[in-house]
Amino acid sequence: MDMTDLFATRAGRMKASEIRELLKLLDQPDIISFAGGIPDPALFPHEAFRQSYAEVLGGASANAALQYQVSEGFLPLRQWIAGEMARIGIPCDEGNIFITSGSQQGLDYLGKLFLSPNDTALVTWPTYLGALQAFSAYEPRYDRLSPAGGNMTPDAYREAATQAGGAVKFAYLVPDFANPSGETLTLAQREAVLDLAEELGIAVIEDAAYAALRYSGEPVPPIAALDALRSGGIDAGRTIYCGSFSKILAPGLRVGWICAPRRLIEKLVLTKQASDLHSPSINQMVVHRVAETHYGAQVERTRAAYHARRDALLKALEAHMPAGVSWSRPEGGMFVWMTLPEGIDAAVLLARAVSEARVAFVPGSAFHADGSGTNTLRLSFTLADERAVTEGIPRLAALIRSALEN
Repeated sequence: MDMTDLFATRAGRMKASEIRELLKLLDQPDIISFAGGIPDPALFPHEAFRQSYAEVLGGASANAALQYQVSEGFLPLRQWIAGEMARIGIPCDEGNIFITSGSQQGLDYLGKLFLSPNDTALVTWPTYLGALQAFSAYEPRYDRLSPAGGNMTPDAYREAATQAGGAVKFAYLVPDFANPSGETLTLAQREAVLDLAEELGIAVIEDAAYAALRYSGEPVPPIAALDALRSGGIDAGRTIYCGSFSKILAPGLRVGWICAPRRLIEKLVLTKQASDLHSPSINQMVVHRVAETHYGAQVERTRAAYHARRDALLKALEAHMPAGVSWSRPEGGMFVWMTLPEGIDAAVLLARAVSEARVAFVPGSAFHADGSGTNTLRLSFTLADERAVTEGIPRLAALIRSALEN
């Protein structure tokens, strides 16, 4: 039986992730990959996790670790996260914290909670591909969010949404070292996003997956912190802060969190109860132990490693890329965003890069809600060792030069 005729209309908007497919290239040892935006496993605190699992399963906590958990998440972990939120300027308590199975699940839940078919989500051009995948299942339309300024007024956003048969529901953005662009919003741009959201009466989803990975420049307050100051506290605010342990501790345990007003947390709890009941108890308990004892040191260790790799990649790009190619110079995070001369399709270039130069990257059109940006691409430097920058970048540059000549 062909069941495709029975699928809901939303199934037609579910597309394969280009990044997930490109990760398969990592299994080919001769491929130099700048594709997967994944942490370096050599940096994971392996011994701390081994010891924590042994302690959790070997003591009085073993039964709780293997038992059902409350849907909000493991209380001591939520309390630790609340302390971290307060440290970065977002005063809250455990009632404002909700544990998710990775921050990706949080984005899916937020899409489910806010979006009806034909509603509008405001996103940057480009934006995180995983967010587009999560939101698209709920059949929204996208409009372009331009924190640096543009010609779209609140009335224009509202009118376009109404004509599409819905309403503007939220603005989604990665304000620190964005995936994929590497850009960081200034204080003025963050305030402008809050101004727009206030005029439209919408929520702001702040994806802070990379916020801890700053290598240069001065820190900028989270949007949620600015919002709390404006509104008089997190429970009166409109910002939903999505955090993750994946980039600092390890992604395989799938532990993330949402920090938000209580009234929203209550709805997220109901969503999780209908989905997977709760995130794995043992993983939450282990992450809590490792975070308490190793998080600060892991941040410093990870920053030092990626800082050096960012600098090496930027130096190689400067030395080898032909005229007409430009790229971002991120203050942190995991990515450099490259713009090729008009007329060069990065997807076509990727096919040649893999077959001829044995180099991989992610074409930029996947990060644009409208499929534009065909002459852009993303380079990840987290796994960029010396061979990657001394061999891979010259190969890629030669291929681009060849494309320009043809």
